[in-house]
Amino acid sequence: MPRYINPYTDFGFKKIFGEEANKDLLIDFLNTLLGSEDKIVKLKYLKNEHLGKHNKDRKTIFDIYCETEAADTFIVEMQKAKQAYFKDRTLYYATFPIQAQAKKDIRDSKDATKNYTWNYQLKRIYSVAVMDFAFNDSQPDKVKHDIMLMDIQDHTIFYEKLRFIYLEMSHFNKKLEDLETQEDKWLFVLKNLSRLEHIPEKLQDSIFTKLFETADMTNYTPNLLAQYEDSLRDYRDLENSLRTYKQEGWQEGVQEGRQEGRQEGRQEGRQEGRQEEKDEIALNLIKEGFSDEIIGKVTGLSLEKIAEIRATHHFS
Repeated sequence: MPRYINPYTDFGFKKIFGEEANKDLLIDFLNTLLGSEDKIVKLKYLKNEHLGKHNKDRKTIFDIYCETEAADTFIVEMQKAKQAYFKDRTLYYATFPIQAQAKKDIRDSKDATKNYTWNYQLKRIYSVAVMDFAFNDSQPDKVKHDIMLMDIQDHTIFYEKLRFIYLEMSHFNKKLEDLETQEDKWLFVLKNLSRLEHIPEKLQDSIFTKLFETADMTNYTPNLLAQYEDSLRDYRDLENSLRTYKQEGWQEGVQEGRQEGRQEGRQEGRQEGRQEEKDEIALNLIKEGFSDEIIGKVTGLSLEKIAEIRATHHFS
């Protein structure tokens, strides 16, 4: 049995990065990725569940949502399954902390004719995605994508307050002896932690020593072990389900359908085909007992659409 937890599980990721006692781990990880002179010193965790402006809007739950002393915000996500429009999803998630900064008009009680309005000045917003997959259009040796708005003519940064960092973990293949930077060490640990049996000599500094102690299941109570086993089972079920779809030719069928649609020039038909495929995948995952949140992450469907599929096929 492995000694250390798997960081790709919900339990593992939040145990390492989402607990008050482990803020220093999250701070070091983020500072390493940012490589900025303005280092994060303090963080506070924020409520990670967000609702849209209307009752029918989709509920959004972040893995980790936090704020610095300067009120800069970070969304940190572990994405386990490849998802259509994942880049769109991260951009959508970033709109929540943007909207949260908007200030309502404030009327001065001493002067009823005077209004104070928000000047639209924003704090920095960072979105960090640790991905257990790779983008379809990515280069095989590309691990980290560091994105800001850029002027496409002179390639200068146009706006630096909105930043997206994507880590394609499947492309990180360095061995222990090849690790040079702190970023190398973090990526190595995230990818290999559950396969290690002890702390490697190269990782025996204070940060990684604490990480290994946090991840060491021999220190866990029976209750914590049970929580981890539940999370690990969900992770394995998701992996097995996706593997089954691939083996049964789901991806091949999607590609063939797209090619046929292109040849026939039926854009509407392609869209309907994609929707039917998503609905079918969602139905199969419902039958396998997956939660709506996991189904949403796999298919990109809204929770409302998943509920509709459940009702149509008489699943409670």
